[in-house]
Amino acid sequence: MKNKQVKSKQRVTNHGEVFTNQREVDAMLDLVQHECERLDSRFLEPACGDGNFLETILKRKLALLKHYKNSEIDFIKNLYVLLSSLYGVEILEDNTIKCRERLSNIAYIAFKCNFKDNEIVKKAIDFILQKNIIHGDALTLMRVDGSNKPITFTEWSLLNDKILRREFTLDALLKNEANSEYNLFSVAGEDIYIPTPIKEYPLIPFMDIGQDV
Repeated sequence: MKNKQVKSKQRVTNHGEVFTNQREVDAMLDLVQHECERLDSRFLEPACGDGNFLETILKRKLALLKHYKNSEIDFIKNLYVLLSSLYGVEILEDNTIKCRERLSNIAYIAFKCNFKDNEIVKKAIDFILQKNIIHGDALTLMRVDGSNKPITFTEWSLLNDKILRREFTLDALLKNEANSEYNLFSVAGEDIYIPTPIKEYPLIPFMDIGQDV
């Protein structure tokens, strides 16, 4: 039987790549199930592989969207909130691509189970995941896509029916954590301290996410 935790011995040797079994994924997430029951609760997986943890979190959160099945607009809005709460960093390009594709397919299938095909929604889903699942090295805090740029994460804030998008370097977020400050990934109920963003975009209607690229 093929070991689903290992793709190849060479990848284990070169990158220490060993995938977590679903049983362990479920057991670990059960410890923070209350966070999986909040659409906007942010999760960061610094070595996300091809998405085992993030897929399970996504599926648990998607169950919350049953409350919006009678309204396509409300379903879309909350789907975007859910997706924008999931973040990952992965050093291997093939895993990064697969992780984005896995999450995108699951999210879009959940949408199509309730509503008609919609390319605007599919494009927005892919855009959010492109910004949130980063091909990078969580140890050096740098992207490894040839750009020689630091890893940046996007904060997506829903203000009424508009989206405020701000970008922060992972380095700045981790420095706050090291100094016992609060940041983008603080525990629910804590005061939140967010560093100065490196970029802030104009407010746009949430249905316009990803439509200008």
